[in-house]
Amino acid sequence: MKKKKLVFIITYKASKKIQDIFNKISKLNEFKNYDIYISDDNSPDDTVLYLKNIENKNIKISLNKKNLGYGGNIKKCIRYAIKKKYSQAVMIHGDDQYHVKYVKKLFKILNNNNIAAATGSRMKIKKNALKGKMPIYKFIGNLVLTYMFNLVFKTSFTDCHTGLWAYNLNKIKKINLNEIDSGYNFDSQLRIKILSQKFKIKEISIQTFYRDEHSSYHINYSKNFFKELFIYR
Repeated sequence: MKKKKLVFIITYKASKKIQDIFNKISKLNEFKNYDIYISDDNSPDDTVLYLKNIENKNIKISLNKKNLGYGGNIKKCIRYAIKKKYSQAVMIHGDDQYHVKYVKKLFKILNNNNIAAATGSRMKIKKNALKGKMPIYKFIGNLVLTYMFNLVFKTSFTDCHTGLWAYNLNKIKKINLNEIDSGYNFDSQLRIKILSQKFKIKEISIQTFYRDEHSSYHINYSKNFFKELFIYR
């Protein structure tokens, strides 16, 4: 039986970047085989205006009446995918940091039913992260935090802080999403939950492009990450 595949795009103040994403999608034939679900997290800017210009029968747009938070928006999309009986889903950020060209490869990895999730690693080839203008403080922070994660959980990941995820929904639906943060630490807590279930996560090497970065957000994220290393282990 052919597996149903969903690409969901989470947006918050994405503005014109969402149009940039669809310009890239239009050049990739494989997207004809995927359904697309866009969930906007109550953006206060002109993001919705750009979304209204997107017309395609394979695209569903959902506008949150209130802000659910980064993790809350992902939970909503995963629950939608499970409810609609998709077998696999890939998450794309609306800020266009992660290129849609990696979606096909991520789906291919999930054809191995032993894999619960696949992620894009910016740090497998570390020079690519710097070429993509990853800020130095974030580059060093990623190395340190990923090292700590691997030390605590006895894993060998190269990038524990990526936002490019693919989900084997037959595995993910066994995890209680209500127990996971609805904020920016959703991805790291989901990673821990997957490992606690003895499921596998596979990494692929990717390149990214950075624009505006806010160090205050990363400081708070890092503090919470250190806490969960020991709370959720």
